[in-house]
Amino acid sequence: MKFLFMIYHDENQLEAMPEGEKQTLIDSALDYDDEIRRSGHYIVSDALQHSRTARTIRVQGAKVSTTDGPFAETKEQLGGFFLIAKDLDEACAVASRFPPARIGIIEVRPVQELTHS
Repeated sequence: MKFLFMIYHDENQLEAMPEGEKQTLIDSALDYDDEIRRSGHYIVSDALQHSRTARTIRVQGAKVSTTDGPFAETKEQLGGFFLIAKDLDEACAVASRFPPARIGIIEVRPVQELTHS
């Protein structure tokens, strides 16, 4: 089974970090990325650009509307993700050791794989 773990953080807090501290956090995240690859859990991961670069698309009937920014106004924004495999308990354990978890929130959710009928 596959699990997505999404990393949410307060973008203002991250931007306010001293550059050296921020780079240490990035380096530790990249080191952990390598560790997940070696353990066999890794499928794919990436960081996301600032939420102000997002666009939200809504489709109602034939009308499509586009709004700049994320859908919800919240303190924490989605900052990145990992797609990993194993079981839910192991996925949670892997996510809990991700270094940036100490400045944010991580949501772990099973992937629902869809198939054609």
